[in-house]
Amino acid sequence: MSRPSDLGIRTASALVMVAVAGIAVWAGGPVWVAFVCAVAVGVLWEWIRLARAIVAGPGARAAWNFAGMLYVGIGAAMLLFLHNPAFTLVPLGTVLVTVIAVDVGAYFTGRTLRGPKIAPSISPSKTWSGLLGGVLGATLALFGVGRLWQEGAIALHPDGVAADRLACLGSQPCSYLTIGPAQLFVLCLAIGIAAAICAQAGDFFQSWMKRRAGVKDSGNLIPGHGGLFDRVDGLLAVLFALSVMIVYYAR
Repeated sequence: MSRPSDLGIRTASALVMVAVAGIAVWAGGPVWVAFVCAVAVGVLWEWIRLARAIVAGPGARAAWNFAGMLYVGIGAAMLLFLHNPAFTLVPLGTVLVTVIAVDVGAYFTGRTLRGPKIAPSISPSKTWSGLLGGVLGATLALFGVGRLWQEGAIALHPDGVAADRLACLGSQPCSYLTIGPAQLFVLCLAIGIAAAICAQAGDFFQSWMKRRAGVKDSGNLIPGHGGLFDRVDGLLAVLFALSVMIVYYAR
């Protein structure tokens, strides 16, 4: 458990991070592009530092650097794609809220129920109960968004729900806007399981990199939180998986 002083620093840092990110999201346009690019450069720098401690030799380091540019670059590109004039803030907001829900659900469920650990040699704090809590958090977040969408309170297209129905992944009518609550919950559960697994996998991968590099945090830019990579590891994995899915269905 964090000491009281650490808790205060972590809380203050979290509020600043949320405020800065929220302003960038709301402003959009060049401000959002600049914000995403700045975070991406910071994460890539931390990736390169970790890679240098993991492998030796120019060839291996070049391969790791290329992998980092690909992984972080795709995540940044997805954030820019999800926040553009063709969409409302719903796509970006849904992804961000879902990943946050995974983290919050996993944290509180894991600390409350504890139980068997998933991979203690990589991340001693991650438990199976935490993963289930992450699934529940993501499912509830997605279900809430789905219900708002069905009720017409939010829309993907700037022109409203009517426009959404005309272009629902190329299908007419848009079935997931008209299905019942039980079917919607099952759909959200399936997506929530995938989102939680992706987010946790990203967390585990970053933890593995830090253990191989022999460090506790990827950086020290954020007081009480470590580096940028520490904060976006799960989000990066979800964005990468989402990009693969979009490319697959766009063929």
